[in-house]
Amino acid sequence: MSQHQPPRRSAPATVAVFASPTSWIESDALAQCQQVAALDGMIHVAAMPDLHPGKGAPIGAAMASTVLYPFLVGSDIGCGIAVFPIRLKRAVPERLAARFPDLDRPLDPEADADDPAWAVVAGDIPAGHAEGLGTVGRGNHFVELARVGTVFEPGHASRLGLDAGDLVLVVHSGSRGLGERILRAHTEAHGAGPAPDPAAYLAAHDEAVRWGSLNRRLLAARVAHALGTEPTEPVVDQCHNLVEVRDGAYLHRKGAAPGDGRDVLVAGTRGTPSYLVAAHAGPDANHSVAHGAGRKMSHADALRRSRAKHTVEELRRTPVGSLVVCGDRQLLFEEAPTAYKRIERVIADLVDHDLATPVATTVPLVTYKTPDVGPTARPDRRDDRRRRGKP
Repeated sequence: MSQHQPPRRSAPATVAVFASPTSWIESDALAQCQQVAALDGMIHVAAMPDLHPGKGAPIGAAMASTVLYPFLVGSDIGCGIAVFPIRLKRAVPERLAARFPDLDRPLDPEADADDPAWAVVAGDIPAGHAEGLGTVGRGNHFVELARVGTVFEPGHASRLGLDAGDLVLVVHSGSRGLGERILRAHTEAHGAGPAPDPAAYLAAHDEAVRWGSLNRRLLAARVAHALGTEPTEPVVDQCHNLVEVRDGAYLHRKGAAPGDGRDVLVAGTRGTPSYLVAAHAGPDANHSVAHGAGRKMSHADALRRSRAKHTVEELRRTPVGSLVVCGDRQLLFEEAPTAYKRIERVIADLVDHDLATPVATTVPLVTYKTPDVGPTARPDRRDDRRRRGKP
């Protein structure tokens, strides 16, 4: 080799897709996997059955590399799903939906100092980030009161303290503005390039992961108190947007849950069950499993198609009889169950590829998205036009 010739790039990383030929996998998402595989230092990309295109990187993928790329984790560092047992005398969705608190209003450490939800906070708030505490956020985030449905593995469910008919709170949220601030600081200086100081990024990242877990506890506590009961410890709490150091490499997960012996709640849609699974994914899957049903429509497509197909009232009462609390009509249409893949197909792919074993389903009773402003309220049309079509 000539001394002036640049060093030869290593071959692209391997890509494995854990989905059946009949599963809905967009070509754009597969193309993003190949683009990621071509990055310097990339070793292996594992695509989960809920794979779909994201901003610059696929969602529903676990990506191992010798180089740390913050954009592969994204802005919602620490986003995850937690499951909290909850005890209620009666679970009438219509009555309980009206009692959910306003989870768009953050808890202020001073003004809300007497709020009983603070009891779940042990120690300092990670990164000292008080902004947005106790809020659920937008997009596919939610807080859901659900009932344990079918139990496939009674022994495993029993070890978690769960049985058919039990009530749980399912909380899906992340680090709110903290993760966005961390990614923005990186991209303003380095774009989509690697972290020049991985240790510094990981220190900030780990704070965001802790913040997201704390916020899920706060959300569950706020709802529990509003429904007249006491908060409990989560039986499941797994983050699906993070990076970890594993086997000498950086394992980036974007919409992929840790699958190495963990219990994971794989979220369905507002109108379908979710699945609690025992994950046992190996190195071929980068020790990861799916995190949910995965979108099959962009937000813009879902908005357009749902408006043509459904009324607001139809989307507030789901096929399983549950209620959706959502005062934002655009969000209601964007997050319609038809915008997502079939959760049963995603779970079947996990089982067929020996990545997870279903333990039980959770069936929605009340799914909270935003405060309910009433059936007659209408959003500002100018604001609706500004946001229409945004991902």
